[in-house]
Amino acid sequence: MTNNITSYYPTHTPALNNWRGPGLLAGAALLASFLYVRAKTRQAEASNPPTGQFVDVDGVRLHYTVQGEGPPLVMLHGNGVTHSDFDNSGLAGRLARQHKLYLFDRPGYGYSERPRTTVWTPKAQAELLYRALAKLQVERPVVLGHSWGTLVAVAMGLAHPGYVRGLVLLSGYYYPSVRLDAPLMSPPAIPVIGDVLRYTLSPLLGRLMWPAIARRVFSPAPVPDSFRQLPVWMMLRPSQLRAGAAESALMIPSAMALRKHYPELTMPVSIIAGSADRVIDPSDNSGRLHNVVLRSTLKIEPGVGHMVHYTHPEDIARAVDAITMAEPVRLAHGEASRA
Repeated sequence: MTNNITSYYPTHTPALNNWRGPGLLAGAALLASFLYVRAKTRQAEASNPPTGQFVDVDGVRLHYTVQGEGPPLVMLHGNGVTHSDFDNSGLAGRLARQHKLYLFDRPGYGYSERPRTTVWTPKAQAELLYRALAKLQVERPVVLGHSWGTLVAVAMGLAHPGYVRGLVLLSGYYYPSVRLDAPLMSPPAIPVIGDVLRYTLSPLLGRLMWPAIARRVFSPAPVPDSFRQLPVWMMLRPSQLRAGAAESALMIPSAMALRKHYPELTMPVSIIAGSADRVIDPSDNSGRLHNVVLRSTLKIEPGVGHMVHYTHPEDIARAVDAITMAEPVRLAHGEASRA
């Protein structure tokens, strides 16, 4: 009998051949995307080097800038951008006339680190920033936050009421609600799969979607030229995409964890939002927060979208000044007061 071994081990199968071509094309596309994203990331960082200083806290390196002179003001940006958003809006320049500004890149944004060993909730970020401010010998600052940054500002106010002079909260998300954007923006934070996405496809999709996102956050106002000057590829670097995706996933549970503590805020709180905000409903968030925070003021800017710091910097500056000049009030147990 002939010993024909090869007959039992075919050299190919039709199914395998059917997948081989598309698989090679997909692999080549991912490799090309990876190389392109890496090149754009290096180019963005070379064109936009760190402009400030660094402080190391608990093994985390934070990037920050300091501007102006006067009473201290800490500024915390929202999701998807860096501290330079406050510069481009003109708000930082306006406030630096009378205040000493500390503009931080929150963990994972700009040139600040975001170790994976920590779940960077608002409380965790607030504690890290509080220790950074203590290390920098910043005393009794007003803390201003925009969008996701408001959660961090509120968490700092709750954890350190004797330290935070007051809060200025812009276009904040304070109460949990159904949000379709959260699951859509979260995949780059998923281990392994998310890592592949944020180094290949996610930055490319983000670049394609950037004009539409900008129109949405500014609507009904047009997108200003100053916002267009933000270095888009700095926002689309894989490290920053992971931070933004993680915070999209954390947004609803963070609001759930904080909401029951809002009545405990005893410092002056200025709440500002736009009536036409398409990202965060001002009535369900800013309005409700005002109703439960005793020493709060509320200003809803008519016909304004999410980026209120671009459209109304003067109103925000007046709110900061009012809190800076306010006398500290100590509430006795059970006593209620409203600014």
